[in-house]
Amino acid sequence: HASTLLAMPTAHPAALTVFWFSGDRESGPNVQIAASQYLRATRQWTPARFVVNRFVVGEQLGFGLRRLGNPVAWMDGAGRIHLFVVATGGGGWAASRVLHLRQSSSGQALDELAFAPVRVLPLSWLWNTSHLVRNAPMALTDGGMVLPVHFELGIKYPLALRFDREGAFQGMGRMSQRLHWLQPALVAQSPTEWLALMRAERPQGKVGVARTADGGQHWSDLPDLALDNPDAAVAALGLGAGQLLLAHNSSLASRGTLDLSGSGDGRSWARIQTLEQGAPEDEFSYPALLWLDGSLWVTYTVDRQRIAWMRLHSGPTTGGLP
Repeated sequence: HASTLLAMPTAHPAALTVFWFSGDRESGPNVQIAASQYLRATRQWTPARFVVNRFVVGEQLGFGLRRLGNPVAWMDGAGRIHLFVVATGGGGWAASRVLHLRQSSSGQALDELAFAPVRVLPLSWLWNTSHLVRNAPMALTDGGMVLPVHFELGIKYPLALRFDREGAFQGMGRMSQRLHWLQPALVAQSPTEWLALMRAERPQGKVGVARTADGGQHWSDLPDLALDNPDAAVAALGLGAGQLLLAHNSSLASRGTLDLSGSGDGRSWARIQTLEQGAPEDEFSYPALLWLDGSLWVTYTVDRQRIAWMRLHSGPTTGGLP
């Protein structure tokens, strides 16, 4: 469940790496963070392997972890891969913390890739609990990035975390004053104008949106988009001025339809194509987007049992990750 995509350096044998969490069930005791790489030469995915084990990481941290989930990947200015993972001790997801891990292996081939914890991010006076990560970071012109997270203890609201080009945490700011938005996805319309597109945790929900015009110093809530949201994650991507993409579940009744929509201004959206259409009981959820080598790459969860992928260019190539 909950895949994340990372572009690899141009000289690397793999074009991209995808991470997700996997086990018998969500919150299961055997859940670990898995990964696979798409090789340029063969145009095939490598066999998946686990790269983060909660027992090993717990020993390194000095305290136990009950569950792992929602990995988000980023590559810093020195070319090191960072993972930000939802991790809990006691309690459920609402008691989660954001765990920051950094590549500890010398190489980035999948068979040697390894991570070590940096720390639990200091986001709350309450033992840093009830903060969760889900969507991809947004790159900044200085080589740093902004990582979208949300608070989830009773109320839900989004926050933006800022990191420098080496991956050092610089601070945080709240993106909305409303209390039912979670799992924000960030897109830049210019170096200083950004949008946060969000999942709605309420009946008859719409995709939520907040805006900053000063590079994240101040945020304001905008009216909901005219896009239904069944309390489901969205993924957003900016391809330049006036070119925004959004992967989202478009039915209020279920997660059985996954659409790709486009917008020029972030306010008016039109469906580009339906990526998946199933029965109401089906689930195509938690999409991730990446633009690489002139193609749009999409990954998403299918029925909480596998990660599917799609590459859209002149025509889609689809399949399932191993």
